[in-house]
Amino acid sequence: MSHRTRTAIGVSAGLAVIVGTVPLWTASEARTVDSLTHFFIAVAVILVTCQALAALARRFHQPPVFGEMVGGLLLGPSLLGAVWPEGGAFLFQPSVIEGLDKVAQLGLVVFVFLLGCELRTDRIERKGMVAAVVVGGMALPFAAGMGIVLASGDLLAGTSATPTETMLFVGLAMAVTALPVLARILADLKLEKTSVGALSMSAAAIGDGVAWLTLAFLLAGQGGTSQGLRVLLLAAALVLVTALCVRPLLAMLVSRLGSSQSLTVVLIAGAIGYAVLTQSVQLHAVVGAFLFGVAVPRDSLAVERVGQQLEGFTLTILLPLFFAGVGLKISVGLLGTDPLVWLVLVAALVAAVVGKVAGAGGAVRLAGMPPRDALRLGFLMNCRGVTELVVLTIGYQAHLINQLAYTILVLVAVITTATTGPLVRWSLKHTRGDDGGVRAPRTGSRAGTART
Repeated sequence: MSHRTRTAIGVSAGLAVIVGTVPLWTASEARTVDSLTHFFIAVAVILVTCQALAALARRFHQPPVFGEMVGGLLLGPSLLGAVWPEGGAFLFQPSVIEGLDKVAQLGLVVFVFLLGCELRTDRIERKGMVAAVVVGGMALPFAAGMGIVLASGDLLAGTSATPTETMLFVGLAMAVTALPVLARILADLKLEKTSVGALSMSAAAIGDGVAWLTLAFLLAGQGGTSQGLRVLLLAAALVLVTALCVRPLLAMLVSRLGSSQSLTVVLIAGAIGYAVLTQSVQLHAVVGAFLFGVAVPRDSLAVERVGQQLEGFTLTILLPLFFAGVGLKISVGLLGTDPLVWLVLVAALVAAVVGKVAGAGGAVRLAGMPPRDALRLGFLMNCRGVTELVVLTIGYQAHLINQLAYTILVLVAVITTATTGPLVRWSLKHTRGDDGGVRAPRTGSRAGTART
């Protein structure tokens, strides 16, 4: 028995012990348990469940974050709430959900701040090829997503969004590629330094920046033309102040503080402060966190050490709580038996895969890349993962989409993430030697976030 197998069995046994105590609580002491105890029990169950499924995901050559995503979904109405309503109701009482949501929002702020820190455009080579991947890989799925909303009428519409806003948001969600999960897949397949791997990382990094900028415009426009113009002017002012004042100040602080606890506090406080600013002007908090992360100095060992410390706690503790929050908001039961709903799900899945593979792969094929490498690149860009879940959650909270649309698009994100690795392995098996020996300069994020 391998070490990984023993780990998975051990974690699963721990999960069984924790979950097995829930009936005892629900049977005799549920009424006497205070909200803080409920919260601690829920957190323990979430963390152990996500860790167990992360270990199981590794056994099937999937990134651990995929198992954590599935773990969060299984704890919601889709499984636990369906097969054991009493246990689900005990674990996730309203006060617990409220507490989890606040902690999850903190996790999102820190996670997106780290994404901003790792957005590198200064090392990108073959800029023409990268531009082709970004444009093709985002434009085609974006158009496909808009077409699905247009064809389905008001089936996916949010409660406070115009049809155009819903169309634009769904298109954006379909166009996302998850940089952290992509980095992990490339590392697992030893493709991170190949030409295709470096190109996909560069394109995903640029695509992330485009996605956050587009999302900011969508959120700014929700209050009407005058309100949207006001928000955009305030956002532009914040970007200008960040570039001219905050970025030089951060560079000075980093050089003076080094990798000390003081620097960690400064960076986290800055990310939270920016989150407060953008939230107060009716942009989402994570937009500010991402902007502050972009302002952090590059090529700093001190910042890299702080980032690695933050990643460990964020990825292990905070993100699983976010995944649980996502799972509590969706229910596979919403799909029901309506043929139209299932048709929309299938159409969204097909459009997501074909849009990315044909858009990104077709663009680089036209730019001169060999067919097999272009296909592999298209498979890689189809990875959506955590980034799409974050974008979808923001859109759902802003009422740009309804719960059914949220459920459908979360399922698309999970399925496309799960299929990325196997599809790339299939392409390697059938094209062995085409690109495996071609190495390229490192262009993307640090190796640290690749752990996701």
